[in-house]
Amino acid sequence: QVQLVESGGGLVQAGGSLRLSCAASGRTFSSAHMGWFRQAPGKAREFVAAIKWSGGATYYVDSVQGRFTISRDNAKNTVYLQMNNLKPEDTAVYYCAARLAGILSDTSTRYDYWGQGTQVTVSS
Repeated sequence: QVQLVESGGGLVQAGGSLRLSCAASGRTFSSAHMGWFRQAPGKAREFVAAIKWSGGATYYVDSVQGRFTISRDNAKNTVYLQMNNLKPEDTAVYYCAARLAGILSDTSTRYDYWGQGTQVTVSS
């Protein structure tokens, strides 16, 4: 069992930055691939970024490449999403998710555990 709790969301102006955190409970965190997804009102949940259990590989959706950075600290059971140069279209609820087996994935149905989400709002 893995429990995930996101934090760090908020309201920011376009061009600003936020850092999201996802704290995990359970001993399996260090062996789990972690992902960030987001869901805007009226839209489907979309993949944002993922990181391998070791931190040795990362993967981003094209729209955030170069602006967002995913990282993890296995000693703290925490994964982060640093978001720079934010745009109004980044406004969404952001979720972290854990995948306990398999390869790094951008498919939400392949993740086993989810957090409750944190709201990010970017004003123009």
